[in-house]
Parts: sequence; C-alpha cells; structure tokens
Amino acid sequence: MTSLPARHQGRALPLPGTADFTNATQVFNLHAQPRPAAAVTVRSVPEVREALVLARERGMRVRVHSTGHGAGAGRPVRDGLLIRTDLRGGVRVDPERRTARVPAGTRWRAVVEAAAPHGLTAAHGSAGTVGVVGYALGGGLSPYGRIVGLAANTVRAVELLTADGRHHRVDEEHDPELFWALRGGGGGFGVVTAMDIELLPVTAVITGAAYWPEHAAERVIATWMRWAAHAPRDVTTTIRILRLPAAPEVPPELAGRTTVAVDGAVHIARPAGITVARQHADDLLRPLRAIATPVLDTWSEGTSTDVLNAHGDPHTPLPFLGDHMLLGDLDATAIDRLLDAIRNRPTSPLVVSGLRQLGGAYRAPERAGGALDRLDAAYSYAGSGPVLARAHADEIRTHCDEIRRVLQPWDTGRTVPCFVEDFTRPQRHLSAEHVLSVAQVRQRVDPEGLFRVDARSDVD
Repeated sequence: MTSLPARHQGRALPLPGTADFTNATQVFNLHAQPRPAAAVTVRSVPEVREALVLARERGMRVRVHSTGHGAGAGRPVRDGLLIRTDLRGGVRVDPERRTARVPAGTRWRAVVEAAAPHGLTAAHGSAGTVGVVGYALGGGLSPYGRIVGLAANTVRAVELLTADGRHHRVDEEHDPELFWALRGGGGGFGVVTAMDIELLPVTAVITGAAYWPEHAAERVIATWMRWAAHAPRDVTTTIRILRLPAAPEVPPELAGRTTVAVDGAVHIARPAGITVARQHADDLLRPLRAIATPVLDTWSEGTSTDVLNAHGDPHTPLPFLGDHMLLGDLDATAIDRLLDAIRNRPTSPLVVSGLRQLGGAYRAPERAGGALDRLDAAYSYAGSGPVLARAHADEIRTHCDEIRRVLQPWDTGRTVPCFVEDFTRPQRHLSAEHVLSVAQVRQRVDPEGLFRVDARSDVD
C-alpha cells in the first residue's frame, strides 16, 4: 500500500505537531513512541468507521491501541495511522449474569470499582491503569489467575469493526471462528470497540506486599518456591527482586536499596471461606516473616479494589525495556543462576525482575476458550529497567540476553502477548496449528492486510 497525501477529499487526519495527534499517540512506555504518519482518537463506532475510510483512502496501514501499556510490543507504523480507542458509554455491570460490558479504552480500575458494589470482581491485571481490551485479548495474568486461568477465558463477546467498516458482535454463536481467534490470536483483526467479560464473586481478599532486605533474598526465595510447589488455587502471588531508585514516588523503605518482595491475593468468594483463606495466607506469610522482619509489609484483609494496589506498579509513564518468558518447574540450580545474574551484579540495569506463579487454572484448557486458553508453564518471568539514553537500551537488551542464556534449560519457548515489552525480543504463544488457523481467520476478515502491522510477530 502506498502512502497518499495526509489531506484528501477535504477530510483531515491529526498530524504530528497537533494537540489531537499528541493525545492519540500517548503511551505508558515512553521508550516505545509509535511515531505514525497520523493518529486519531476515536470515541464512537462512527468515528472508528470514518478513521478506517480515511486510512484506506490514503493507503495507510493501521495500528490500534488504547492506554499504550503494550506499546513496546507494537511494531513501527511510521507510514501508517494509529487509532487510539477511547469509546464512550462506561462500564455496565449485569449482576444477574455476572458480566460487564466494557467499552474499548476502559481501564481495569473502572471495571473493579463498578463490580465491587455487587460482590463481584474481574480477572484484572496488577495495575488499575492498564486497558481492559489489550490485556484480556492478549492473554492476561491476573492476581486471581490460579482460580480463573487466563483473563482471555473470561471474555464472553467482542464488538469490533473490520477492515471493510462493518460492525460485528461475535461470541460462541455468532462467528465463533473469529471469536476464537480474537482471544489470544495476536491482534490484527480490526478495531475492537467493546467487550463483554465474565465477573467472579468476591466477598473479601487478603492482599498486599511484603519486602525483605537483600541479605534475606536467598532464604525468602527458597521458602517461597517450596510453598509455591503445593500452593492452593485461591492464592496467586509474585516474587520480585527490586532495585528501586531514591525517587519521590518510591516508598522511603524501598528507595535506593535492593529488596525482595512477595505480593498477591488470596481470593475469598464467600463469607464461609474466610477461615480457610486466613490459613492459606498464614501458610504463605508466616515462614517468610520468620526469616527476617520485612522493611515494609502491607498484607491485610481488604476489598477487591485493594488488590489493584498490591503490586505497586508505577502510575505515571516511564521509558523502559524488558524481557519475558514462560518457564517450567524450577530447581535450586535455576534460582541460584537467576539470583547471580540479577542480584549479584552491581551493574545490573534491571530495576525489577521476578516470577509470577502459574499452575492451577492456568494449565486447564478452557472448554470454549480462544486461540490461547492455557499456559503449560509453572512461572512467568519478567524483568525490566529504565531507558534514559541509547546506551541504556543496549545494556538492558544485553543483560536480558544473559538471563535468557541462564534460564535456557527451563525456558518453554513461549510467552504471553500482553507481557511482551519489546517487539524485537523472542515471542511465541501459539502452536504451529493455531498459527495457521489464526492466519486464515485474519485473511478472511482483512484480505488486504489493513491491520497487518497490528498483529504479533509469531502469527504472521
């Protein structure tokens, strides 16, 4: 497709230098600026359709985003059009059906807060600022993941406009093939305008994070690993090594030092489950607290909205690079090598590196799941660091390569799409058979490849 002039037939798209362009190209990862030829924010289905018409008239490829949290995984669209989805309507909860209709551009905090008065919550991510659509259709690892599995499995319907401008609502009964491909297929099918997601009951949670000093790292990790091997499904946790800078937004207990953190949530679906949940939380935390006194400990009983604060994700955009992989069962050798690569290198450019606990429902195939409906892995690894200069980017990638070499014996070779931070890093989440099936669906709904740059690399 060849690029045509930015103005055509009297209609204009926001160009670089305009306020509309700046708003449409905002991303959370400041190192992953999309830099398209034009960018537009759409707030209704007619506006999406108009943007697609303009893109086709100009011969421009289209990439779609909302909050920009996954910007690093998106491929460049320098001669194309970036569409930012921020559709109106708000979250609509149906407590009887235990579902929520979520317009594209909605962040997880809005869903959790809308569901909470009904005793419900969602398979949200660790940060309330993350967009629902990209996260859920990209797999989604939730603090409730060991109960519900991938967040993609909670999607019950998807509304989207395809390249021809037609509006579709797809589910198990209406174009089930497209509905299957949308859930974990890697994108590139059209512009999603809304989703229906299933909610789960929640009476309360035990949630938070505890941070131990660096000298306790080996014992904390070893104790956590022993617990994780037999952990109950109602508990989902993450363990991380943090090297946070002395900055105003960093808690003073953590600033300018290395700590090891365990955070997560114990899900309590009904009041009768509180006693069991307390025991499960105690089984996790009591042995860890016995190792050393945490420098900061926020674990407590709370509500579903408190889970959004447990992981301590930054609230403001930052420039960063990182890597991600899915790992099999880890032994003491794996942990020793990982610690050596991360903690025992004073020059490590990574500020956070850690493991998310998988297993449980993550391993169970969903009866009516999508292209990605399970994870045959024990842990998800992720590590990242700030990019303040070009040299930092090279240093981070080199260090990520080293960690990949260290963890190669346990690397499954798979990733979760919504966890990929850099499109140049290895990523593969589908089987060869599913790659072919997804490509056939994409060819059917987008035969001219209008959304080709919006698809993940392993599903080309």
